Amino acid sequence: MTETILFDTLRAALWIAVQMSTPLLTVGLVVGLIVGLFQALTSVQENTLTFVPKAAAMLIVFWVSMSFMTSTLLTFFTATIVPMIARV
Repeated sequence: MTETILFDTLRAALWIAVQMSTPLLTVGLVVGLIVGLFQALTSVQENTLTFVPKAAAMLIVFWVSMSFMTSTLLTFFTATIVPMIARV
């Protein structure tokens, strides 16, 4: 295995990780902004008020997007990693 193949595979793996984490991080950001705006408007400064809605929303999005994440990772492994292992 050459350095070029290694770096290309690593780059592809990092891009897959970004694609898989984007839905969770986006929902966490949006819910955090909404809760932060609500806290600023009502002057309620409770730490659990920010954590619980974000955790619940991210759990729901994880459950909904689990098939997308699994198929993306499976495609990456079957198209990239398994042929590399078979060559060695």
